[in-house]
Amino acid sequence: MEDDIAPRGVVDPEVRAYVYSLVSALGGTGADEDGRYVLGDDALACLKDVKRWLKLYDEKANRLDVARCLAEANLVKGDLLEILASWPEEATEDRLQSKIALACLELLVPLTWPIEKNDQLTTVNHHRHIPYLQLAQISYKREVLEHESSGILRTAVRIGLPSIALPLGERGSRDEGIIKLMLYFLRNIVMISAPRNLPVEWNEEEVSRSATIQAFQQQDVFALLLTIASNMGEDFNTQDVVVLELLFHLLKGIDIEKLFMDEVQLEAKKSCDLKALMAKEAAMLRGYAKNAPTRHNRFGTMIWVTRDDDRVSSVSGQDVLSNGQQTLSRMNQSKKWNKPKYRGRHVEQTTNHFDLPVPLTVPASNHLRSFVEEFLDSSFNPLFSHIRRAIEREADRVLDMHTQQYFYLVAWFLEAERMRRKSRQKKDKKTQDVGSNYEPDSFGTVASVLNQETFILLNRFMQDRLDLKAWHEVNAGMRCFTQILLTVQEMAESKLDEDQEIAENIQNRIFYEETTHDRIITILRGYKDQGFSYLDATTELSHVFLRMLERYSKENVDLQIRSRRRARKQKKAAATASEPQDTGLEQDSEAEDMAEAQRVSKERRFDFSRFSSKFLTQNCINTFVAFTTFYKDLTTEQLKRAHRFFYRVAFKQEMSVMLFRLDIIALFNKMLRGPDGLNTASPMFREWDELTRQLMRRMIKKLQQRPELAVELLFSKISSTVFYLEYGYEKQTITSKPRAPAELEVKGNLSRTEQIGVICAVLHEGKLDAISFVSTVLESAITERQSWEAEAEARKITSSDGPEAVQRSAEISNAPSIVVKPDNDERKLAMFKDNKLRLLMTLAGFERVGIDDEPDCTWCIPSTLTSAQLQETHDTIERYWTDPPIQYGEDNCVPAEEMLRRKVPSRPRAEFDDDSDGDGLASSGEEDFLFPKGGPTVRKSDALEELKKKRRKRRVQNRSDDEPDDEARVAKRKARALAELEKRKKLKSELYVHSSDDEDNEERDREFFAKEAARRKGQSLRVAEALRGAKEVSSNGPAGKKRKGTEADTTKTKRTRHNSIDSVSQPSSDENGLPPILDEPSSPRQDSDMDSSQSEASDTPLSSPHSQALNKIDLNTLQGREVEGNAASKSSRFLMDEEGEEDDDMPIPTTGRMRRSAALLSDSDDD
Repeated sequence: MEDDIAPRGVVDPEVRAYVYSLVSALGGTGADEDGRYVLGDDALACLKDVKRWLKLYDEKANRLDVARCLAEANLVKGDLLEILASWPEEATEDRLQSKIALACLELLVPLTWPIEKNDQLTTVNHHRHIPYLQLAQISYKREVLEHESSGILRTAVRIGLPSIALPLGERGSRDEGIIKLMLYFLRNIVMISAPRNLPVEWNEEEVSRSATIQAFQQQDVFALLLTIASNMGEDFNTQDVVVLELLFHLLKGIDIEKLFMDEVQLEAKKSCDLKALMAKEAAMLRGYAKNAPTRHNRFGTMIWVTRDDDRVSSVSGQDVLSNGQQTLSRMNQSKKWNKPKYRGRHVEQTTNHFDLPVPLTVPASNHLRSFVEEFLDSSFNPLFSHIRRAIEREADRVLDMHTQQYFYLVAWFLEAERMRRKSRQKKDKKTQDVGSNYEPDSFGTVASVLNQETFILLNRFMQDRLDLKAWHEVNAGMRCFTQILLTVQEMAESKLDEDQEIAENIQNRIFYEETTHDRIITILRGYKDQGFSYLDATTELSHVFLRMLERYSKENVDLQIRSRRRARKQKKAAATASEPQDTGLEQDSEAEDMAEAQRVSKERRFDFSRFSSKFLTQNCINTFVAFTTFYKDLTTEQLKRAHRFFYRVAFKQEMSVMLFRLDIIALFNKMLRGPDGLNTASPMFREWDELTRQLMRRMIKKLQQRPELAVELLFSKISSTVFYLEYGYEKQTITSKPRAPAELEVKGNLSRTEQIGVICAVLHEGKLDAISFVSTVLESAITERQSWEAEAEARKITSSDGPEAVQRSAEISNAPSIVVKPDNDERKLAMFKDNKLRLLMTLAGFERVGIDDEPDCTWCIPSTLTSAQLQETHDTIERYWTDPPIQYGEDNCVPAEEMLRRKVPSRPRAEFDDDSDGDGLASSGEEDFLFPKGGPTVRKSDALEELKKKRRKRRVQNRSDDEPDDEARVAKRKARALAELEKRKKLKSELYVHSSDDEDNEERDREFFAKEAARRKGQSLRVAEALRGAKEVSSNGPAGKKRKGTEADTTKTKRTRHNSIDSVSQPSSDENGLPPILDEPSSPRQDSDMDSSQSEASDTPLSSPHSQALNKIDLNTLQGREVEGNAASKSSRFLMDEEGEEDDDMPIPTTGRMRRSAALLSDSDDD
């Protein structure tokens, strides 16, 4: 570049000559005019030429040569300011003079415009001129503020007054430009400050902030700003950002607490600061005196220090002889550690930085306080609401720095409002009695920044800048959020009900969003070398937010917050038949919509303990530890903030283990015991001392319980380590078992080949490797199966005849299964997770071995598939792989992906289901009944008498009728089941509850108890008879046993005989389930034979000879016999007849049957 080399000097001589000639023709002072400045003949044209040179040469060519020449020619001090000062206030009608003044203002604005280095646009020429021009701008500001006429700023205001006086609808673009020129000139004067790296030849107080504020007050600039700001949105629109910049550079870095102090408080504050500085200086001198040079220090000193491991270290210097602590400190200082340097990009301090404090003089402080109070009362709401709307609609005039300045000024004015109210309350307490009628002021003066729109804008700004890692802008957002919270807190404590309601609403809106909670924690965890100002804002925001949220959650127990989770959009509805089918781009957009993730909100109850536990991470603690390392420079409020956090961690949350680190313990010990410790006169010294003592006590106790803590003191704590140190055992974590995806199937009645085509078309879009994998597996399986079939065929031919050969051929007839092995880990995961690949493998004939939900489930090709079937499947896949059908259907074509649906899982049968009878009625409707079977009804029923009559008639018929066939028996069984089902359906709730339950019926009760007594008596008789028969059998031996068994248990034998005969297709019982009663007696021998055959039939398989012999018995003869029993058997039969329907289900005593069967078998064997 040509500007990299300047062989003839810094500036081109030709450019310098042109510029100098224009400056000379502009005018000058002369002896004839008594030293007054006299304009040249073409002064206005010269001013326009100079402006043209600045615009065309410097701005377009990105050079600063013309500005350097104008600074060397002393244009501003010698010409422009003199021209403005010579314009009298009475000459309002002189158009030429006003044009010349406007031309001078057009030159002053670019000449005083702040110069900042830009790495992308800065050249060697800039590095040559910028230092000189910065010093020149400081001289410009000094001359403007201290000019002899003391009216340069007022003259600049006079230039813009005619345009300001016009209504908004009558102003043109020229008027708007003039107003902007005036405001930009005032902004430039405020922005110019002495550079920190350049020496100046004059007093810096001449260009300080205090001098600027006094000049603004004296030359009515504050009144102009109040007028424009209060009418913003009505008479002014585009000037809002310029006023914003002016206020930002005017107010940044000013201590608001000192600003609203009166003279007495300010003097006390200054005296306290002076005492603190003097105490710090005395402590520094005392520390220096301990190590100060002495008369004999030139002799030197070296000592040996024996450490615990019997190693010796040498330390030199006389100061090590004072005490052991000093010796160890010198040893630590001698250690060398190459600490890694911060590799981040160094950010230079720019004009938008607000970290540096700015002192003010008492007059300037008074002037600024009066301006701020008037601005809050009249101009704050109109200006900031107008700027917020411009930021929201992203107006062209709004830059990124304006958003940062907006939030910083919001924080500044909110704090100013709080300090003003606090100072007013102190004055009112002094001037008014306690019982006087005092009405507090409302917070309506700052209401424009306490609405939902501002909160949304602030949250979006903080999140965007946090993602971009623009830490300085995040700092401004944090300061704004902190001051909003503090203002809302004061509103909640206000005496006005309206302010309390507004504060309640604001807190509910702020704390409702969980994203706000997470952002606070993210900012606190993410601190790393962003500077002390960022660290201070971070810790203050987290402290205020946590404290207010804790208080609000206690007041509102059922606090609900809105949490957000990730979810995916559901599938869009299919297009109707009337709509045209879209292809290409719209299909791609639909696929993108399916995969696009969105935020889904869900309300849940807020748990403060759960939220506060998120502050117990190691990064959050490291942030506050880094903040505490500046303890010598922290104020009382800042020390209190750090103390409260460590107290919450150690004692409120009971997580003192997180603070058991050597660096933290050493820092706390250094703060209290030195060297260079905290001042003992500090108000926070005792609280820090108590915190450290309690923490050390807990650490010693924990060391006794957990000796492993001695090693963990060296490291940061992770969650598992904290749990082990706290409870003494490792935390048991339960890993969730992965679930298999939902099974898919193809819609419609498609053949297997067509189904393979559908899934191949679906996998063709982005998953061709899956089809290739299945095809490769089939190819290898075909080769292996063909080899096995050929070998099996050869063995079959060569094998000889015989039973062994047949068995061997049967063993080799089933081919071994082929295990499907994935080609990589991704394929193994896809075989478990990808339901489309699983569908293709299932259609190809693959089977899963094991549980489907297991990730390591094995796939195999079953032995039932032949090589021909595998070859057919492989050919089908290959055909659809190369040419897959994209759409299906003739009229309403749908894509292949829509042909898939989830497979409805089949419900497993219950273990008690039993349909083995094949009648289709078993358990058909048992689950649909609301009530189980009931017992006998309360009222007297005639069903028993009718049943007896029918039974007598059927007995007579059964004697003459032939044996019923199987079909009749099955029909009767179905009829009984249907009758039972109909009976169950008529069951009502009166089974349990009757309207007459509460009524007393003595007759019914008497009848019930009489029946119960008869039943008990009958039961006792049967038990006594059974015991008597058992005694007789035991006394008479085998013969008696046989006789007693045939006589005493005749009824039981009959019942057992009938049940056994019915189980082997003998004549069935009647429709009520009762066995037919025999009328003719049988001989004991016949009974014995029947009993023995019955016993053998019940204990042997149906294929045994006993069952075959049983089928040859003449059943008609058996049914014609009648058994004579004793009194007990008759009573038993009578009771069984009365119970009616229960006869079929009557259990048979197992012991008696087995005893009698054994006796009969032994008797038959003897015969």
